[in-house]
Amino acid sequence: MVVGVTLDNKGRPICCEMWPGNTTDVKTLIPVADRIRTRFNVGQFCLVADRGMISKDTIEKLKSKNIPYILGARMRKLKDIKEDVLSSKGRYREVYPESSIKKDPSPLKVKEVIVNACRYIVCVNEREARKDAADRKTIVESLQEKLKIGAKALIGNKGYRKYIKLERGSIGIDLDKIKAEERFDGKWVLQTNTALSAQEAALKYKQLWEVEYAFRDIKSILETRPIFHKRDETIKGHVFCSFLALVLRKELFRRMEEAGHSFEWADIKRDLKSLQETVIEDNGSSLAIRSKYIGSCGKVFQAAGVAMPPTIRELGI
Repeated sequence: MVVGVTLDNKGRPICCEMWPGNTTDVKTLIPVADRIRTRFNVGQFCLVADRGMISKDTIEKLKSKNIPYILGARMRKLKDIKEDVLSSKGRYREVYPESSIKKDPSPLKVKEVIVNACRYIVCVNEREARKDAADRKTIVESLQEKLKIGAKALIGNKGYRKYIKLERGSIGIDLDKIKAEERFDGKWVLQTNTALSAQEAALKYKQLWEVEYAFRDIKSILETRPIFHKRDETIKGHVFCSFLALVLRKELFRRMEEAGHSFEWADIKRDLKSLQETVIEDNGSSLAIRSKYIGSCGKVFQAAGVAMPPTIRELGI
């Protein structure tokens, strides 16, 4: 099956979608847009998607439905981008400077380019650009060593293919390809029909990581997989329960952030699990005794707006 999650602009889960496993990504975008518009009575919204979700036909349909979009573009496959957009002159505007502090946003520069009446945003991360260049250098150096051994040493290694050139029965390194790849270092290109500034469009696109985090949480932290069911209804119910758990977890973290708390999920679960209640019966009366709460437990209860149970309470008959 294919599972989709719809988030609002603050990263909060709104709804989940499920399709048969043989459904391609490019066929899901327009139906989801139509359902969101009717289900939530939304007059206007903007679709943000990566390059794996779109096709030329999808873009034309978005235009015909007058739906604003910010879409990742295939830099290496589209002629307009490869030859015109990336070659366009103009100054980049710095959105985030490069910083050595880990919690700071990744460095980002943007530039707007108009080609054939289409609006593109060229984004570059100079830190990633250096990494791309270093990775390519490592591959080429390794390729040079492999070529000394012989062509058989290259069999099965996809990383070498793009830099190999066949000439008159011999194998060599394609220097032109290496030079061409330098143009893509640390860059990604967006195509948009919105009136948002280049900076705003780039930052909205980068929010896709929140969707990726949502799926990571569902699959790993909430342990949705594996699924052992034989009926479509029970599979959908299983996934929907995981989605509800995601909604609760996101809301809990939102409330903790408002309260100024920051705890790891593993620590929260451990501390909550340690909170237990024991029932003691004495002379015909029953008492419930709560264990001492530790760590983040009390602050989590407080942030959720739930009163901590009393240490001792009498149970009714």
